[in-house]
Amino acid sequence: MHGRSVTHGLDCVGLAAAAHAAAGVRLVVPTGYALRGGDPAEAIAAIDAQLRRADGARAGDLLLFAVGAGQLHLAIRAGDGIVHADMALRRVVARPGAAGWPLLGGWRS
Repeated sequence: MHGRSVTHGLDCVGLAAAAHAAAGVRLVVPTGYALRGGDPAEAIAAIDAQLRRADGARAGDLLLFAVGAGQLHLAIRAGDGIVHADMALRRVVARPGAAGWPLLGGWRS
Protein backbone atom coordinates (compact mmCIF):
# COMPACT_ATOMS: atom_id res chain seq x y z
CA MET A 1 0.00 0.00 0.00
CA HIS A 2 1.14 3.51 -0.90
CA GLY A 3 3.68 2.02 -3.31
CA ARG A 4 5.10 4.68 -5.60
CA SER A 5 8.26 3.02 -6.90
CA VAL A 6 8.43 1.01 -10.10
CA THR A 7 11.51 -0.68 -8.61
CA HIS A 8 10.17 -1.38 -5.12
CA GLY A 9 6.44 -1.66 -5.64
CA LEU A 10 3.29 0.08 -6.81
CA ASP A 11 -0.21 0.18 -5.47
CA CYS A 12 -3.06 1.13 -7.81
CA VAL A 13 -2.52 4.86 -7.27
CA GLY A 14 1.22 4.49 -7.85
CA LEU A 15 0.52 2.51 -11.02
CA ALA A 16 -1.78 5.26 -12.31
CA ALA A 17 0.89 7.89 -11.61
CA ALA A 18 3.68 5.80 -13.19
CA ALA A 19 1.65 5.02 -16.31
CA HIS A 20 0.76 8.66 -16.82
CA ALA A 21 4.34 9.80 -16.13
CA ALA A 22 5.54 7.39 -18.84
CA ALA A 23 3.13 9.18 -21.18
CA GLY A 24 4.44 12.59 -20.10
CA VAL A 25 1.51 13.47 -17.83
CA ARG A 26 2.10 14.28 -14.16
CA LEU A 27 -0.74 13.30 -11.85
CA VAL A 28 -1.06 14.72 -8.37
CA VAL A 29 -1.92 11.65 -6.32
CA PRO A 30 -3.16 11.29 -2.76
CA THR A 31 -1.05 9.97 0.10
CA GLY A 32 -1.97 8.56 3.49
CA TYR A 33 -5.25 7.01 2.39
CA ALA A 34 -6.70 3.91 4.02
CA LEU A 35 -7.40 0.63 2.27
CA ARG A 36 -11.12 1.08 2.94
CA GLY A 37 -13.29 4.11 3.48
CA GLY A 38 -12.61 5.98 0.26
CA ASP A 39 -15.24 8.48 -0.79
CA PRO A 40 -16.12 7.88 -4.46
CA ALA A 41 -17.27 11.49 -4.96
CA GLU A 42 -13.94 12.85 -3.66
CA ALA A 43 -11.93 10.46 -5.82
CA ILE A 44 -13.97 11.33 -8.91
CA ALA A 45 -13.59 15.07 -8.26
CA ALA A 46 -9.81 14.70 -7.83
CA ILE A 47 -9.49 12.82 -11.12
CA ASP A 48 -11.89 15.20 -12.92
CA ALA A 49 -9.61 18.08 -11.91
CA GLN A 50 -6.67 16.50 -13.75
CA LEU A 51 -7.98 14.39 -16.62
CA ARG A 52 -10.92 14.51 -18.99
CA ARG A 53 -13.77 12.04 -18.88
CA ALA A 54 -13.41 9.25 -21.42
CA ASP A 55 -16.13 8.75 -24.01
CA GLY A 56 -16.18 5.01 -24.53
CA ALA A 57 -13.23 2.90 -23.53
CA ARG A 58 -9.81 2.66 -25.12
CA ALA A 59 -6.37 1.45 -24.15
CA GLY A 60 -4.64 3.78 -21.71
CA ASP A 61 -7.79 5.09 -20.04
CA LEU A 62 -7.68 5.41 -16.26
CA LEU A 63 -10.55 3.49 -14.67
CA LEU A 64 -11.99 3.83 -11.17
CA PHE A 65 -13.81 0.84 -9.69
CA ALA A 66 -15.75 0.18 -6.49
CA VAL A 67 -14.27 -3.18 -5.51
CA GLY A 68 -15.84 -3.59 -2.08
CA ALA A 69 -17.57 -1.75 0.72
CA GLY A 70 -15.78 1.59 0.85
CA GLN A 71 -12.91 0.29 -1.26
CA LEU A 72 -11.89 2.00 -4.50
CA HIS A 73 -9.41 0.71 -7.06
CA LEU A 74 -7.68 2.27 -10.06
CA ALA A 75 -6.70 0.36 -13.19
CA ILE A 76 -5.52 1.12 -16.71
CA ARG A 77 -7.55 -0.11 -19.70
CA ALA A 78 -5.44 -2.44 -21.84
CA GLY A 79 -6.89 -4.01 -24.96
CA ASP A 80 -9.70 -6.32 -23.86
CA GLY A 81 -8.93 -6.05 -20.14
CA ILE A 82 -7.08 -4.05 -17.52
CA VAL A 83 -3.65 -3.66 -15.97
CA HIS A 84 -3.80 -3.16 -12.22
CA ALA A 85 -1.88 -3.56 -8.98
CA ASP A 86 -3.18 -6.81 -7.53
CA MET A 87 -2.82 -6.69 -3.76
CA ALA A 88 -3.32 -10.43 -3.31
CA LEU A 89 -0.58 -11.28 -5.84
CA ARG A 90 1.60 -8.36 -4.70
CA ARG A 91 2.38 -7.32 -8.25
CA VAL A 92 1.09 -5.44 -11.26
CA VAL A 93 -0.82 -7.79 -13.55
CA ALA A 94 -2.73 -7.80 -16.82
CA ARG A 95 -6.23 -9.14 -16.40
CA PRO A 96 -8.11 -10.07 -19.59
CA GLY A 97 -11.84 -9.61 -20.00
CA ALA A 98 -14.26 -7.63 -17.88
CA ALA A 99 -12.94 -6.45 -14.53
CA GLY A 100 -15.97 -7.75 -12.63
CA TRP A 101 -16.26 -4.67 -10.40
CA PRO A 102 -18.68 -1.74 -10.74
CA LEU A 103 -17.04 0.94 -12.90
CA LEU A 104 -17.37 4.43 -11.43
CA GLY A 105 -15.72 6.27 -14.30
CA GLY A 106 -13.06 6.44 -16.95
CA TRP A 107 -10.64 9.23 -17.86
CA ARG A 108 -7.89 10.01 -20.34
CA SER A 109 -5.23 12.69 -20.63
